[in-house]
Amino acid sequence: MTTAEIRVLTTAELSQLLGWAEAEGWNPGLDDTLAFHAADPSGFFGCFVDGQMVAGISAVTYGENFGFIGLYISHPDHRGKGYGLKVWDHAMSYLAGRSIGLDGVPAQQANYARMGFAPTYATVRWSGSYPALPASHPDIVAVTSDHFKDIEAFDARAFPAPRPAFLKAWLQPPHIARAIFRDGQLTGYGVARRCHDGFKIGPLFAETDGDAENLFSALAIAAGSETLHIDVPEDRTVFSAHLSGLGFTRGFETRRMIHGAPPDYEERLVFGVTTLELG
Repeated sequence: MTTAEIRVLTTAELSQLLGWAEAEGWNPGLDDTLAFHAADPSGFFGCFVDGQMVAGISAVTYGENFGFIGLYISHPDHRGKGYGLKVWDHAMSYLAGRSIGLDGVPAQQANYARMGFAPTYATVRWSGSYPALPASHPDIVAVTSDHFKDIEAFDARAFPAPRPAFLKAWLQPPHIARAIFRDGQLTGYGVARRCHDGFKIGPLFAETDGDAENLFSALAIAAGSETLHIDVPEDRTVFSAHLSGLGFTRGFETRRMIHGAPPDYEERLVFGVTTLELG
């Protein structure tokens, strides 16, 4: 009789799971493994049969009260055997007692609703490249370690829980990180990372549409002529119109869904979600 074992993934196994995500067309970042792992080293699980990973999931904890589920994949050769449900149940048990978020594609939202997840805002994937690279903005700076405390405080307003370990890794090269200051105060920041196809921008957190547009432009300059992808909350209508005006096109949609108490944060600051895998 075959026995399935659920255990925490090593970084090499997390890289394997991200390889599955790439095969599914999810276009993960080329350097996601270590930054993802830093968020919660115990929050990535695999189901193994005869030493072979057959399903995986991320269930990352943030602070004391929030967690996020992503990277929920069964290997194509082992679907329909219940292994995916095993890692799902393990992940939900690991996050028990917390508010739990995920980003669900339309085809899966009814399934997640049956599991107790309630829909919140929709996000839209916008993709494209600048027709001509814009001029740099004088209020925008390349992020250094000197900016970390300001960014950490701003991020805690725009994300449901503190995530300092993740941020320290996410803001490091080869990721491109930019911040905007007005009158000495941080009013937004953004990160771009190279993916299998182009660059993804996330997070893009800002006080105003103008700040978001300027940060987006700065990240585009740094990325060069590469294709850019960003997941924008549907109600950021001014920013979305800006992207459309630049020739960016709408792609697939997801919806942020929450199990448990809705987390307290300033969703108005979110112009681009960090990742669909980790929230």
